[in-house]
This record gives sequence, C-alpha cells and structure tokens, in this order.
Amino acid sequence: MSDLPRKAVTRTAKLAALPLGFAGRATWGLGKRIVGESAELVGRELQQRTAEQLFKVLGELKGGAMKFGQALSVFESALPEEVAGPYRAALTKLQEAAPPMPTRTVHAVLRERLGADWRELFEEFEDKPAAAASIGQVHRAVWHDGREVAVKVQYPGAGEALLSDLGQLSRFARLLGPLIPGMDIKPLIAELRDRVSEELDYGLEAAAQAAHAEEFAGDPDVVVPAVVHQCEQVLVTEWIDGIPLSEIIADGTEEQRDRAGQLLARFLFSGPARTGLLHADPHPGNFRLLPGGPGGEDDWRLGVLDFGTVDRLPGGLPTPIGVSLRMTLDGEAETVYELLCAEGFVKETIELDPDAVLDYLLPIIEPARVDAFTFTRSWMRSQAARIGDPRSPAYQLGKRLNLPPAYLLIHRVTLSTIGVLCQLGATVRLRDELEEWLPGFVTDAAGAGPDEEEPAAGA
Repeated sequence: MSDLPRKAVTRTAKLAALPLGFAGRATWGLGKRIVGESAELVGRELQQRTAEQLFKVLGELKGGAMKFGQALSVFESALPEEVAGPYRAALTKLQEAAPPMPTRTVHAVLRERLGADWRELFEEFEDKPAAAASIGQVHRAVWHDGREVAVKVQYPGAGEALLSDLGQLSRFARLLGPLIPGMDIKPLIAELRDRVSEELDYGLEAAAQAAHAEEFAGDPDVVVPAVVHQCEQVLVTEWIDGIPLSEIIADGTEEQRDRAGQLLARFLFSGPARTGLLHADPHPGNFRLLPGGPGGEDDWRLGVLDFGTVDRLPGGLPTPIGVSLRMTLDGEAETVYELLCAEGFVKETIELDPDAVLDYLLPIIEPARVDAFTFTRSWMRSQAARIGDPRSPAYQLGKRLNLPPAYLLIHRVTLSTIGVLCQLGATVRLRDELEEWLPGFVTDAAGAGPDEEEPAAGA
C-alpha cells in the first residue's frame, strides 16, 4: 500500500465500483441458481464475496471509508448468523489494522512537524507501525526521558479523504442498508461527517485524553495513557501493553470476556459522570485488557485508547435518560410517554399509544431489568429483527419516533457498546453501573429521582 490515495477521482472510482460489484455478484448468484445450485450455498458464497470486496476497499482507502467500516463493524452482532459468518473475519480486520503508509511519508511528517532534528526527541523509534487506523497510524518509540510512548502520525490528506469518502458513501447508503438490519445508514454517515474536523484536530484529542488520564490516574479498573507531546499531525502518548479486545472476542476466556464487558459498561457510564466527556469511538481496536486489576496480577484492567471523537457532556449523561429508563422498568407508560414528548423523541404532530411505546422499549432495556445479563449475538439479532422487520409493529412504531440531535451520538455510542458486549458474549451486572453512574436512574427514599422535585407537604 503506497500513500493514502488523495485524489478524489481515484477514491471516488474505488467506492463507486462497490455498488456495481454488488449488482454483478447478484447476477452471478442468479445464474448459479438457474443451473441448479442450492440457494443456501449460493447465498453464503455471495455474502462472502461481498464482504471481501467491501472491507478490502474500505481498509485500503483508510479515511472516511475505513471510519465507516469500523463504525459498521461493532454492529456485526446484529446480522443474522448465516450472513454474519462470512462478514466476521473481514469486519474484525478493520478493528485492529489497515495497510501502513510508507516510512518515507512518516519521516516527512515528523520532520515537518517536530523539526529536522526530530530523532533527538526519541531514544528509539520503530519505523514499522504498531497499528494503523482511519486517519493515522501509531509507532512504538522511547521518548528522550526513557518512557515508552505511542506516536500517532496523521496521514497527509486525511481530511480531504474523510470528506470525499463519506460524501460518496452517503450517495449509495441505501445499498449498504441491508448490511445492518434495522439501522438507517444515512444518519450514521452524516454524523461521522459532522465529527471530521474534531477528529483531525490532535489538539482537541490531546485535551480529551489528558482529562481522562488525570481523572482515571490510579483507578483500579481503567487505564488511560497520559499525553506526552502534541502538535499538528502528531500526538505522543504513553505506551500501554495489553491484549486487544478483538483477540478477547476471538478466543478469550469466559473470565476475560465477563471482566472486559463489565469494565466497558462501567467506562461507558462513568466516563461522562467523571470527566464531562463521552468516549465516542467504542470499537474493539480502541480497548485493551491489562493485567493487575483490583484482585492482583490475575485480575484485569481496561486500557482505553483514541480520544479523537468525544461528546461534550458537562453535566454527565442527560438526566432524562436515567429517569425514563427507570420509569420504563417500573411500567409507567403514561409518564414515560410524556417525558419522551417533552425531550423531542415524539414530535408534536405525532400521537402514539403510551402502552405501545412501553412495549417497544421493554425488550431493548431487558439487560437493565435483571441483576446480571448475558449479552449474546442471538439477543442482538432478535432485537434487530424485531425493529427492522417492516411487518413488525415495533418497526412501524419506531419509524414514528424521533431522535433529537443532542441524543444522536449518545445513542450511537450506547448501541455500539452493546454490539461489542454481544461480540464478547459477556455476562454483565449492568444495573450496578446504572445505579452508580446514570443520573436520574436511582430513586431516593421518597421515590423521587435526584433531579425530580418531591411533592409539597400536604399536596
């Protein structure tokens, strides 16, 4: 793989070929059926060829194409098993690596941004990248003070590539829709576009990571590497070793899966409460399991990487989320409906049956109804099928609900995290995390949430 393809015409041609490839394989599949091959065998081969082409192109292009692929990869759990099997290997590749940029390009960026004597800043610098992602790649090095560091170098032309790719992908979003049943691809692409400028700004990323590193310093469960140096196109942070979450998903022990799942849920809800920021890129490539948790060397901690995309929530997660979740669990259909209307989830021109809304929500929040819940691909698929089947009442109701802009990123991050939990097959005490970290979820002795007014005396 040479330099990140920057010419719009080159990238557009590669992406534009995808729908043609899908159509060509469909015709090929029909031909196979006509000559008598079984629908099941043809279907599987068709899916495998589609997966291989789609994610090969997305991975090679990096930029917005790969970013979109990574966003899709966490929803693999929602695919029917006969479809998911061929996709799984191709999807997983996007979570950990992409073809690297040439060493000469890396050196040129470091020389331009750190100065001609950039090598003097390091005792050692490994030219071979340790990881490659959508807009940059990471090199292992030793800083001049002896600390092991990760040096993230941004691909030249990454911004142009991101916007070009996402614009092209949005034009055939309808063809990509069947990859994830029940999910509207266009808003996902639009939201990724909205985040482009933030993700390209390593200054913002450094500030978000530094805030987390300071808050979680000494934490027994979560490790965030400290920021060592930052400038345009280059970010240097402390290095952390650990087992990539993709490896735990592939062949981790039950203990590792459960521990990783619990810590993922804890970080999802505790991060905004403790830092006012929501880590908004929860694909497995951004997490590691490290030994040395509260139970000693045989226990595990969660290492968290890549703070390029965050949601700024100064007061933590919005209290209406916790209040509505608790009321839904308590079966308060009318009150839940009123709150959803007030928050803009139901538009003023729409009128829905509160009991039908409650029936729609309850299966989704099943993990919060019990002390411990085992997240599985089959559970995720059942939810996707229920919401994504046009013949389902849940599908009809879901189409009439609205997702307010303030909740869009929170919704995607939560769904993505649940997707990873299902890939892990983890048993998680989710309710414990909600009770400790989610504003509005816990009621006080009088039955009111922390942000709800108690009834006046004598009322």
